[in-house]
Amino acid sequence: MTEKEIVKQTVFEDVLNSFLSRRGLLKGAVSLGAVSVLPACSTTLKNEPAAAEPSTLSFTELEHGLDESFHVADGYDAQVLVRWGDPIFENVAAFDPASQNEESQLQRFGFNNDFIGFVSLPHGSQNSDHGLLVVNHEYTSTEMMFPGSPKGTELNTEQVDTDIAAHGLSVIEIIKKEGSWQLVKDSKFNRRITPATPMQITGAAAASDRLKTRISPDGVHTLGTYGNCAGGVTPWGTILTGEENVDGYFIGDIEANPEAENYKRFGVGRSYKNWGEHKDRWNLDKNPGELLHAGWVVEIDPYDPESIPKKRTGIGRCKHEGCNIVINGDNHVVAYTGDDQRFEYIYKFVSKNTYQPDNRTANLDLLEDGTLYVAKFNDDGSLHWLPLVYGRGALTPENGFNSQADISLDTRKAADLVGATPMDRPEDIEVNPSNGRVYAMLTNNSRRKENQVDAANPRAHNNHGQIIEFWPQDGDHRADVFSWDLFLLAGKPGSIETKYHTGISDNGWLSCPDNVAFDQLGNMWIATDGAEKMGIADGVWATEVSGPNKALTKRFLRTPKGAELCGPFFTPDDQNFFVSVQHPGQDTSFENPSTRWPDFSPNMPPRPSVVVITKKGGGRVGS
Repeated sequence: MTEKEIVKQTVFEDVLNSFLSRRGLLKGAVSLGAVSVLPACSTTLKNEPAAAEPSTLSFTELEHGLDESFHVADGYDAQVLVRWGDPIFENVAAFDPASQNEESQLQRFGFNNDFIGFVSLPHGSQNSDHGLLVVNHEYTSTEMMFPGSPKGTELNTEQVDTDIAAHGLSVIEIIKKEGSWQLVKDSKFNRRITPATPMQITGAAAASDRLKTRISPDGVHTLGTYGNCAGGVTPWGTILTGEENVDGYFIGDIEANPEAENYKRFGVGRSYKNWGEHKDRWNLDKNPGELLHAGWVVEIDPYDPESIPKKRTGIGRCKHEGCNIVINGDNHVVAYTGDDQRFEYIYKFVSKNTYQPDNRTANLDLLEDGTLYVAKFNDDGSLHWLPLVYGRGALTPENGFNSQADISLDTRKAADLVGATPMDRPEDIEVNPSNGRVYAMLTNNSRRKENQVDAANPRAHNNHGQIIEFWPQDGDHRADVFSWDLFLLAGKPGSIETKYHTGISDNGWLSCPDNVAFDQLGNMWIATDGAEKMGIADGVWATEVSGPNKALTKRFLRTPKGAELCGPFFTPDDQNFFVSVQHPGQDTSFENPSTRWPDFSPNMPPRPSVVVITKKGGGRVGS
């Protein structure tokens, strides 16, 4: 090793050893297991032998690779269900990428699909062959979207209108017939939700003077959603979608803006869209408070196409990757969300009112009122949830907080003041329905320095990310103190400090965990965003979460060149596995892409698409 590598390895060992020694002091804590530092800075679990017993994940592992196509493990079929530009209503012409406009795009599936949520039809059933698919359209790659490959800051007015219409979400009815899925284009449920869709601001910040803008004189009624990354599905059948990188849609001088402090802490910097040149709404010089209307968790009722989506300000304003909930033993709702930026935080929200299994109407507003907390990960393996409540501790007028509304609007600042743990880009956070533990995907953080590492984020210059699990000792998700553990440290063994099962194959390592799903057995399915920098395609890896095969990750599928894999979601019977292939061919051009997946037509650019995976002959995906 070089001198720099030795220093990095020493820092890592010191942090991890400190964590292990203090971990045993926490009563009832589950041990991380014996850890051995192997040659070339590889760290792997040694407490369990490789392949000690047959795995519930018996599929044949797919090899690493990188090419123009989508690949899935042997014995499985992958059907492209819907692509950018596909009509989602009847009597809409076939997609022509050379002839795009706003009106046409509003009748079609949007761009860069991310989160996928499936809810059964009829409502309340566990039907796995008929339901509604709700899909986020996080952003657009205009160089891959329009002929001539214009940058997002070079769009003309017509292109801006089309670009806006390609954002938001699609709600589509789908049905499985004779083993194949199809869209129901005459469905009453089908709709597009876009940045222009009427919405309502609810919760602590609703009607705040700070939210009164040109498009919202009352600070309650607002328009649209965009930057929608991951999300979640509630037990009452609504969809939660997280607004993430919304700041890049705005232009204007923030130094003279009355919200300058907030915008700087929110990370406002480079604009990657010129919407504000054509639409005053996204020009902060002309509409200074508009950015405060974005950065929320939005709740959507897919079963009611006339319903107005609601922005749940009680969950705080940040760059939400997504939001997932669990019904606690006392029927309070607990929601977990991550703020996807380097050195940001993990949050939980506890509802004031309780879930009523037989009263959907009452449940529709459970996320309107409650208490927000932020996580502090301690080196002894404990996690303290710090309340973000007006008047407590530093959250007072002396520090710029004059109400709970200000805490909702300045959530990052509040979390800074109470001493939360800055994390390595918290992305998807979900509760495993099998064991009740919470799993957070931390994608990476190349900016973390040696003097900034801690037990939960033990690697400096972290290019590959990790997965953390945390849980309340008595199963009460409202508890103020949890336990936590490092589940996995990603990267290629032998080239960086990693943590996997000792039986991992040459194809089992991964980089940059992003999204996650759990099947009914509790197996973890990990989607990645960033593996291609290591010369392998992004994709999905699966692993058991406990027992002798814990952290024995196996590659299940891989994406085409330039794409990331996101939105993994199972139907209730685990026999259909939906995934999003986002931005195939990224960083090339409309005319000369690195792949033309999924059409492979010379007249068609690569198209972001939803793929549904099934086992040949039927059965549980993964078996």
